[in-house]
Amino acid sequence: MNDQSSCDCDREITLDDPRYLALYKRASGTNINPQTLLATDYLNHFNEVIMLLEMIPDMPDMLEDAKEWQPKSYKEHFQDSSVADRELAIEAYDAVPTIYKEPFVQTIVQLNNLVVSALARIERDLDSGNADLMRENATTISRQLQRLVDVAGGIIHGSETGLEQSEIDILLGTD
Repeated sequence: MNDQSSCDCDREITLDDPRYLALYKRASGTNINPQTLLATDYLNHFNEVIMLLEMIPDMPDMLEDAKEWQPKSYKEHFQDSSVADRELAIEAYDAVPTIYKEPFVQTIVQLNNLVVSALARIERDLDSGNADLMRENATTISRQLQRLVDVAGGIIHGSETGLEQSEIDILLGTD
């Protein structure tokens, strides 16, 4: 993965940027939100690993499948996708307005970091033989990941805010 979500945040893109306006029109009637130029299909990448994490307490061998998960940038996801609007999703990502892109990228960074640390934690729990702790951690982490996916989904649908660091700390129990 090139970076967490390939944010070109040095270049501010506003809602009156000509590139944004052109892509806004092209995104209408597609799976890409015309307001944000983002598509919820990207979140399937995270939903897959959340589903695997939820299965681990009852099927510990699913950890091996979950460990195969790797972070993918937004563009990489669509390059590997067969979704109908994949080319437009890739092109539009460079024109996502900064008010959506910055919180989106921050949320994706948090998701990626949490998945990676969660897999290591659940593996330690399994190795220790403490099934109750593993079940508790897998459940808690799955919920935390789902909350972050919900935040990312909100941004994709037009929310201009992600979570503040203090909210992330509360979500992750590190406050």
